[in-house]
Amino acid sequence: MRGPLVVKRALSEPLLLLAAFGSILLATTTLVALTMYASSIADAGVRRTMETASYEQTAATVSAPVTAKTFPEFDKAVRAELTAAYTRPPELSTSFRSDSYTMPGQEDRQRPELLRFGGYDGLDRQARLVSGAWPQPGDDPVQAVISLSAASETGFKVGQEFTTRGRLDSRPVRVRVVGVFQLDDPFGARWAGEQLLSRGVERGDFTTYGPLMVPRETFIARFATNVNATWTAVPDLRALTPEQLRPMAGAVAGLEQRLKAAGCGSCVAASHLPEILTQLDTASLVARSTMLIPVLQLLLLAAYALMLTARLLADHRRMEVALLRSRGAGTVRLAVLAGGEALLVALPCAVIAPFLGPPLLAAINRLPWIEAAGVRLSPSADLGTFLVSFGVALAAAVLLMAPALAGARRTYVEEQAARGRGGGRGLIERAGADLALLVVAGLAIWQLQRYGAPVTTTATGGLGIDPLIISGPALALLTGGMLGLRLVPRVSKLAEKITSRRPALAPALGAWQVSRRPLKYAGPALLLTMAIAIGIVSLATAATWRTSQLDQARHQAGADLRLSGPPDGPELGALGRGTAFTTLPGIGAASPGFRGQADVGGENAMLVTLDASKLGELFHLRPDLSDKPVSELSRTLTGNRMDRFELPGKPATLTVNAEASDEVAARLVLTDALGVWRDVPLGVLKAGTSQVEVDLRALAGRKGQITYPVSLLGVIAGAPSGSATLKVTGLSADGQQVTAPPLTMEAELSSAATFVQGAQPGPMPVVLTADLAAALKLSPGQSGRVSIDRRVLQVKVAGVVESMPTTTAGQQAVLADWETMQAYELALAQPPRPATEWWLGTDDPGAATAALKSHPEWDVTVLDQRALAATLQDDPLASGLQGALMLGFLAALVFAALGFLVNAAVAARERMAEFAILRALGVSPRQVFGMLAMEQAFVVGLSLLAGTGLAIVVGELVVPHIVLTGQAAAVTPGVLLDIPWAATALMLVLVTAVLFAILAGLARTVRGQGLSLREEQ
Repeated sequence: MRGPLVVKRALSEPLLLLAAFGSILLATTTLVALTMYASSIADAGVRRTMETASYEQTAATVSAPVTAKTFPEFDKAVRAELTAAYTRPPELSTSFRSDSYTMPGQEDRQRPELLRFGGYDGLDRQARLVSGAWPQPGDDPVQAVISLSAASETGFKVGQEFTTRGRLDSRPVRVRVVGVFQLDDPFGARWAGEQLLSRGVERGDFTTYGPLMVPRETFIARFATNVNATWTAVPDLRALTPEQLRPMAGAVAGLEQRLKAAGCGSCVAASHLPEILTQLDTASLVARSTMLIPVLQLLLLAAYALMLTARLLADHRRMEVALLRSRGAGTVRLAVLAGGEALLVALPCAVIAPFLGPPLLAAINRLPWIEAAGVRLSPSADLGTFLVSFGVALAAAVLLMAPALAGARRTYVEEQAARGRGGGRGLIERAGADLALLVVAGLAIWQLQRYGAPVTTTATGGLGIDPLIISGPALALLTGGMLGLRLVPRVSKLAEKITSRRPALAPALGAWQVSRRPLKYAGPALLLTMAIAIGIVSLATAATWRTSQLDQARHQAGADLRLSGPPDGPELGALGRGTAFTTLPGIGAASPGFRGQADVGGENAMLVTLDASKLGELFHLRPDLSDKPVSELSRTLTGNRMDRFELPGKPATLTVNAEASDEVAARLVLTDALGVWRDVPLGVLKAGTSQVEVDLRALAGRKGQITYPVSLLGVIAGAPSGSATLKVTGLSADGQQVTAPPLTMEAELSSAATFVQGAQPGPMPVVLTADLAAALKLSPGQSGRVSIDRRVLQVKVAGVVESMPTTTAGQQAVLADWETMQAYELALAQPPRPATEWWLGTDDPGAATAALKSHPEWDVTVLDQRALAATLQDDPLASGLQGALMLGFLAALVFAALGFLVNAAVAARERMAEFAILRALGVSPRQVFGMLAMEQAFVVGLSLLAGTGLAIVVGELVVPHIVLTGQAAAVTPGVLLDIPWAATALMLVLVTAVLFAILAGLARTVRGQGLSLREEQ
């Protein structure tokens, strides 16, 4: 009879059991979905990172000097170790470079031009033939192919034969050029260390051409004279899982040690992959741990909602249990009844939930940030999913039966005596447990703020999830809500005093009812408070994360577009790069800049120089990082700029006539209209008169153009003898005499003079980071002497910032005006700093970026602020928390609505007799509804206010510390809490509307169930 009795007993309370079923089903489904989501996001994050990883990040190289004798043994060992290091065989290639050979016909020169030979496995897969054929193995003649760029430089043609001799190996080599090839991506990362192969020529102390590429067999037999061989492994990591990250990182990191143990003592292994994999493993662990935060919040909320339902069910059956107890039912019998009833509700949820999880995740797939990332979550129910589901369901069953067992020892008389008693304070408050929880939550949040993530170092030295830290936010929400319960009796008594003085009956009755039994309303109030707080914290975390990604992108880029690369090149010279960049589509503002490490007063700092007048249009500095706006920094940074002599027209050549009293090495400093400074060597001027012609067009490169006018700034000269007089006697532009200011200088070891004499400059304005200003003991407005790259300058602090754009966390930096810095250093006879970067302002960076991509020969690295922001926001590991928060947010609101509905319905049903008496005393139905509305409005209003306040406090303490980078590192600049007040207000309005709609429905139900009938009776 136990089975049928359990079923009959359950069906006797359909509302409460249905509410319990809904709570358990919602809890199990959401928690199962969150568990599947966390695992899927970790897999998707690893997969996405590996799919988008660059060649430099994944490739591993092993280098060793080889001869024809040692190569086969080394090759076998290296290939075996590289293959064993990865989960699947990588793409392996071997490259060689020979010693130097003399260019044909230059054997008798003292400094001949040189030629190199090389070999590369699979070159035919990385390049295409322009003419001829790929070489075949052979020794006489050696068949070789040459790159198109090298062929243009050397003049070698297909079919040409020549003989060359090595600088170290005098044996002649007869070579036949059989083909000309063009690399598919000559400026790609694969050829970053092969500049001779990608460019065809290297110019330094010697000019070297090549390499002439020969088959591997030919190279080993003929050119392997203790030359360097490089093995390169490019693995396919698209199927890598989080569990494989650490083992593979260790395997790749130990390559060199294992090769040395295998007999290759000269082998040197290099790869960034171990570092990348270790960072990714940490990021994956942190992503999973942070997603446990909403899981625990939801778990706590679900547990409380279920306990509330269970308490209502137990209270409703108190007399029934007492009667059973008085008729001989023992504790075991009552426990079996309660347990059977709980399992009857919980077990179906455990079975259904794993099948409801995937559809929920399919809905998550449609979230904008998940969809934009290209992540497709399609997990299926497995054994682990069912274990989680059954674990949650069984825990829920225990919670459901616990209140019934707690009251099972009372007899009928004891229950009658206890019925109707109430108290102003609950057991938890009386015991001080809320204060104890406050201490624990405070400790957890303190640890979160200290460690910066819910992951800490374990006793074994590894990383693990700290349960105290991840439970901190949930405990804080619970503790805040419980502390808020202390206000319920006080606020209800205050409301009773206020309403009792007013003539309206309904508010007075409602307030009196709440103040008479505050604990009846404390439970629903706590549930609503926690749900509202979780909802607002979830919205705030999502908004804060999105804002932080934009802040990070703006800080890392510094400008809309930041271009970096060699300041001078064959295609675009120093005076040609600016013209090419400023004429890109959509560019509105531009500034040349220098950015690099510098010694500043003995501190290692990042030196950034930009055109200060353009800071307002270019410089992305978050307002809270500086006590001055960028516009004010722009004004105060501009110091004494140097006057210049402007050359008329658009000259292609410049002739300089000079007279020296002794031998002098001189350099002419000039600038274009874009502000790019360049020093041009005039050579060593002999004693007497000299004439030097400067090719201005060459300063723009082969494909560059100068932005005129060109202006002359000064001359830097040094006399080997220690003292000499140098005078510029005349200038000619394109053969036309130019009247220039006289320039006469006394040249010592290093001296400088300007064409136009200006006023004596004052201190150079600079902006310092706060830590650098503290190290230099300078504050805003102060002046002092500071050494910058061992050059002592008088500086004035124009401003202090917490963090400088383009710098990393904790990096010291100094910002100066581009022209002012150049002028001060010219006065110290230092050559001008090159324009290593260009900062551009644009409303459409996509058009400019597309134009730059069409010119790979310009050798430019583009940092697009909008593209960087999109990349940061599309990172699954970094954005994964957002989906979990949305799931938890929606579930929390459903829990709140369900709990409110059940409590309000049960309260109304229990008070039907009370309502009938009020009607008999002449209270109208509208006044009864008003009283009910007043009671529930007290719960709703107090919960909304308390939940919002609690969310603000918890958000400020927690949210900035769980927003991390995709590599699980602290964010730069620091995270600022962003509460979307419009969305928050809309949520509160919708919640209020739903709750009062529930209340209105209950009022109609109460009226329909027979108030009039009870009145007649």
